[in-house]
Formats: sequence, structure tokens, C-alpha cells
Amino acid sequence: MSKFRKKKKGMPAVNTASLPDIVFMLLFFFMVTTTMRETELQIENPRLPNATEVKKLEHKSLVSTIYVGKSKDPKYGASYNRIQLNDKIATADDVPAFIINERSKVSEAEVPFMTTSIKADKESNVGTIIDIRLKLRDVNALKISYSASKGASN
Repeated sequence: MSKFRKKKKGMPAVNTASLPDIVFMLLFFFMVTTTMRETELQIENPRLPNATEVKKLEHKSLVSTIYVGKSKDPKYGASYNRIQLNDKIATADDVPAFIINERSKVSEAEVPFMTTSIKADKESNVGTIIDIRLKLRDVNALKISYSASKGASN
């Protein structure tokens, strides 16, 4: 037997020194690009009317959305005239308090730039939308956007 043995050459170990950097870079990427849902729809997903001229809203943080459509919960009935403000079903009389609450969340300088977006189902009653508009007029929320999907109107 020889006095010195030859060491077997094997695969070197994988260098994991940069692994934490990669993990934190991925974590940071997903934290920046992920958006959180603000409200959970209590009404059925509105089938928006079609429009030929559609413009995107720019400052989404200054937009307050009012949903109008058929409620998912059967206790509110099968009517398409349910109004959702934030996470609850409401009436047109609750709209001014909703707008005042939304105004309190932004700075005084941004209040004139606030927009109220109405997402109403195709089958919604126009009277309900008019009631909402009258209540918005009472609190001087005159910038209104009606949500629609792009396409030829029927």
C-alpha cells in the first residue's frame, strides 16, 4: 500500500452566497408590482355598456367608485338596482356620507381633482343612477365618470 492516497475528485459544492440576494430581489419585485384588492364586490360583476369613445382615468387614488347592479345576496332581492359603496350594499341616501368620507382621506388640495366613477350594469334602472347623481350634486361632487367597455354600442 502506498503511503499517500490520492483524493477522489468530486463535484464541488454549489456556491449559495448569492442566493439571499436573489430571494430578496424577487420578494421586492413582487411587493412592488402586486396590487391589493380594495373592495369585495357584493353585487354581481357588472356587465358594462359599450361605448365608442373611452378614456382611462388617470389618478386612480382620487377615484371613488359606486357600483350599481344585481346583488349576489338573495336577501336584497333580484333587482338590478342595488348600490354598493365600499364593501356594503347601501341606498342612494348613503352616497353623500360616502363622498364626505372619501374626501376626508385625501389632502385638501386634491379634493377638487376627485372623481366619482359609477360602474352600472347594462340592466340597471336609469332612475337609480339619476338618484345617485342628485345626491352627488348635493355634496358638490360634480366630476362623474361612467364606466363602459370599449366596443360598438348596440
